[in-house]
Amino acid sequence: MTALLWTLAKVGAALGFGMNWAAFLGWVERKQSAVMQDRIGANRADILGLRVIGLFHIIADPIKLFTKEDFVPAGVRPAFHAMAPAVSLGFPLLALAAFPYGGTVEFLGRSWSLQPVESPVGLVLVLAMVAMGIHGVVMAGYASNSYYGLLGGLRGASQMIAYEVCLAATLAGALFLYGSLDLAEAVAWQTRMIAGVVPAWGAVLQPVGFVLFLVAGTALTKRTPFDLPEGESEIVGYHVEYSGMKFGMFMMTDLIESVVVACLAATLFLGGWHVPFLPVDAFSALGPMLAGPAMACVMVASFTAKVALVLFVLMQVRWTLPRFRFDQLLDLGWKNILPLALANFLLTAWAVYLAKSWGVSPWR
Repeated sequence: MTALLWTLAKVGAALGFGMNWAAFLGWVERKQSAVMQDRIGANRADILGLRVIGLFHIIADPIKLFTKEDFVPAGVRPAFHAMAPAVSLGFPLLALAAFPYGGTVEFLGRSWSLQPVESPVGLVLVLAMVAMGIHGVVMAGYASNSYYGLLGGLRGASQMIAYEVCLAATLAGALFLYGSLDLAEAVAWQTRMIAGVVPAWGAVLQPVGFVLFLVAGTALTKRTPFDLPEGESEIVGYHVEYSGMKFGMFMMTDLIESVVVACLAATLFLGGWHVPFLPVDAFSALGPMLAGPAMACVMVASFTAKVALVLFVLMQVRWTLPRFRFDQLLDLGWKNILPLALANFLLTAWAVYLAKSWGVSPWR
């Protein structure tokens, strides 16, 4: 019973982690772009005259979306129209439950894992959940009973399918090193040190794969410069017939997908919860009641900081580069990222084979 309650608590915390990041990114999106463009940004929402650099917009935005009219045009397919936002948002949220937010800590005489859903194929689970979001995009375009919405849905599906293939290919080199699809084992592998000085993180050993992953992940989230499925200013998107909170759910989906991509980057390329040069018994002097919780807090803080760093980079890209044309977007994926990712995988495989043949092992 205790194990079940602990698992449910961890899953709830993972979902809260994603939702809170999505809400915060709504504010970051406006403030970070304002700083980059020498503007003030959102700062009008206040409570008792306090504006706190616009942070109250995090509360004002959902209130506005929930109170707006949920207008459903005549002729839509009602069941699919209602299901599409939930499908699009729900599956990426579930993917967050598979990440190891920390290792295993000792407390009250037993071990506590900080990974909500432990699975030997955790990466496959994450990619499968993200892939299911394609159905929400296509369903939204189909349900609208509009040629424009349908074309937007098909455009979105072709982009997401192309870059899911590219995303998986960019991870192949790192996964070959780790020898496992288990995300917790991938983090444990990266706790090694190269020559005792540099952490054996994926970004250190797979710099090309890391850069390609960030590009493919940005395209998968459907955000600028890859926001062709929903570029409202120039292209009619798949959610053209949505309003109110249903439209808000599609907006949140893009942010949640960004969080998932950032979590993948942190887990597979930045060492996950690992803090270099910090031994697992660093807090043993605090005693058995405090050592475990203290280590858990450090692990979660380390993972969250790495996720924040990746999200910052993604936001910088989002407000720097102009939108691609659709042919440029597909050419980048199929003709550039995929061949480079496969070449990186082949070089990694040969390097590992030669290292084992010569008995060389730079990490310990």
